[in-house]
Amino acid sequence: MSTSVLRVANCSGFYGDRLSAAREMVDGGPIDVLTGDWLAELTMFILAKTKASGGGYARTFVTQMEHVLGTCLERGIKVVANAGGLSPAECASAVRDVADRLGLVPKIAWVEGDDVLPRLAELRTAGHDLRHLDTGAAFGDRQPITANAYLGGWGIAEALQRGADIVITGRVTDAAVVVGPAAWHHGWRQNDWNALAGAVVAGHVIECGCQVTGGNYSFFTEVSDLYHPGFPIAEIASDGSTVITKHPGTGGRVDEGTVTAQLLYEIQGTRYLNPDVTTHFDTIRLTDAGPDRVRIDGVIGSAPPSTSKVCINLDGGYRNQMTFCLTGLDIEAKAKLVEDTFWPHQRGGRAAFAETATRLVRSDKSDPRTNDEAVAYLTLIAKDPDERKVGRAFANVGIELALASYPGMFGLGGPSGANAYGVYWPTLLPSALLHHEVHLDGLITTVEAFVPESVDAPSNDPIRATGTMGLLSPGGSTKRVPLGRIIGARSGDKGGNANVGGWVRSDDAWMWLASFLTVDRMRVLMPEADGLVIRRYDLPNIRALNFVIEGLLGDGVASSTRLDPQAKSLGEFLRAKHVDVPAALLSPGITVD
Repeated sequence: MSTSVLRVANCSGFYGDRLSAAREMVDGGPIDVLTGDWLAELTMFILAKTKASGGGYARTFVTQMEHVLGTCLERGIKVVANAGGLSPAECASAVRDVADRLGLVPKIAWVEGDDVLPRLAELRTAGHDLRHLDTGAAFGDRQPITANAYLGGWGIAEALQRGADIVITGRVTDAAVVVGPAAWHHGWRQNDWNALAGAVVAGHVIECGCQVTGGNYSFFTEVSDLYHPGFPIAEIASDGSTVITKHPGTGGRVDEGTVTAQLLYEIQGTRYLNPDVTTHFDTIRLTDAGPDRVRIDGVIGSAPPSTSKVCINLDGGYRNQMTFCLTGLDIEAKAKLVEDTFWPHQRGGRAAFAETATRLVRSDKSDPRTNDEAVAYLTLIAKDPDERKVGRAFANVGIELALASYPGMFGLGGPSGANAYGVYWPTLLPSALLHHEVHLDGLITTVEAFVPESVDAPSNDPIRATGTMGLLSPGGSTKRVPLGRIIGARSGDKGGNANVGGWVRSDDAWMWLASFLTVDRMRVLMPEADGLVIRRYDLPNIRALNFVIEGLLGDGVASSTRLDPQAKSLGEFLRAKHVDVPAALLSPGITVD
């Protein structure tokens, strides 16, 4: 077992992130492993649509390897990336071509085993019904276009143990590209739960790149340099404790607030389930370890669940939309006129489409100062399996209203054809049915998924309808201010569910937040969640609450008709709501805006 700290650097938080980041991380200071995340749930659907033309993997990763491959080999920096997407072998081949052009000879491994699409019929015959993880709905006769299990880090660890310089995977968990190298470097066993859990937290914190160095941060005005924030580094010790940092002299910052924000990103309960370990997020401790350095320790792990998550993407059909700009007076009446004329002029009327939606955004102001301040936006959306129904025929109806409808009529963009969309279907399979296939030097090594002898039920976190018991909120007078004057927040998507986490920066504020922000109050503050299940989870070690709103995003990002289908802005929406806050918790001179 190595006692040296392993320095793992991130250079990508999504497919499309800063292209120069790999070079910046390799040239900016000492690192041992270069990692990145290219695979959001939506990305798998996009890659499926482009795979036939050679787009089944993240091509930007190959470009980044051209930038840094020589330096990585010279300095012994390992590269671990999930950029293989749906085609890890093709991605590895593309990197091999780059190496050949540069006159380099790296050992390139790729890890497969996540693609279960060819096995679905066999699995269903064996009794695995692929029920929807959130809703329990039966899979039925749906026709999937992708089906990928979330693998863990042990295939990566095996590839590194066999001497790989570069490891390219398909669908693994976001944290796996950090867990695998850490397990390999430190010689962890598969039941070193606490160490593995610490690595999962480190992976979760750095996997979204600059989101932990000040990007997308609620208190962004306190970050001095967001022009070009640095990407993060996790210094992982042999016990799984970690220091999160960045290269000296780079923009942004790392502190307890930026790390807390990222800890709350796209999580669900206090138990973070991974195929390698169950990580107990309510045990995480954060400590200021110096400028741009935050220590994470105390993380407790336990056996992973006996099942693994599988992401299935389905062809949802086609969609189109028209946005009408409504200006000045009588906005509601103008919107009604559009709907009363637009839908009846569609062939077969509104009922002819499989699904429709209307969204009116009242961005207009009374007594507007400028023309733009007088405008509201009405968007009409239609979905259908038949591309022709929602193609130009749909859009042309809106164009024909141009001179025959409300005064001041104009729209956003021109008429367009239909766009394909996908439906996200999460499900579970027994981990015993899965394995990693490590390809290196013409040999294939099979690494079986670890299946513990006994585990807890997959989810037994309490549903919190009230505040944490025993906490006393500060008394005294209150002041009605935006909630964001006291809390930070971060939000995101988990399939059709949305999460929003909020945290505060003092013990007194935590006592107030824990008693104030109940599930019932969240329903009042977020009326869009009316009728949906809301679950609250308490993380007192980091003075935070996490709420999961089930079904807010419908069938996932690619299918959602919300203005913000990934719920990225949900946390800032919550912070904008005005509530009564104890005056003792507010900074002097705070104003309402």
